[in-house]
Amino acid sequence: MKATGIVRRIDDLGRVVIPKEIRRTMRIREGDPLEIYTSNDGEVIFKKYSPMGEMSENAAQVAEIMHRLAGCPVAVFDRDHVVSVSGAAKKEWNARRVSPELEELMENRRQYFSETGQPELMPAEGVDKGAMACMPIISAGDVTGAVAFLDNGNGYTLTESQKSLIQAASQLLGRQLEG
Repeated sequence: MKATGIVRRIDDLGRVVIPKEIRRTMRIREGDPLEIYTSNDGEVIFKKYSPMGEMSENAAQVAEIMHRLAGCPVAVFDRDHVVSVSGAAKKEWNARRVSPELEELMENRRQYFSETGQPELMPAEGVDKGAMACMPIISAGDVTGAVAFLDNGNGYTLTESQKSLIQAASQLLGRQLEG
């Protein structure tokens, strides 16, 4: 754990303000759920809660099935990181941060399909592999992540069945999160 040197007081309602610099660095947005941990040493730790992270096993199964059916690599993201990947090097992708482009796509609830047969959207920071298609995962009206077909290195034109498959996977993951 790293000390920031920032001190905040608790108000009369038990609230504490997380400084803007920390919220920006940790990508904590208004309305984001935070999980609270305590230690025997008196520490109180706030951790971003990821519903997609909680169901990473299901996300891995969906990614594996999509990879087999679509014939291309697949990645599942929560709002901040790669949760699961199939058909691509897991070491290269696991726990990578979401790129600003993918973050904006999720924020605006937009879908993305490569029109040129070459990926223009880089979904994760530090990985030089683009997405051919990407769809936000929406659960109970909130964006909780995204699912993407990744470039296999050859570029390809998306078929209608691949477009339908990514939409179905996005909806399935969203519904699983709802309960």
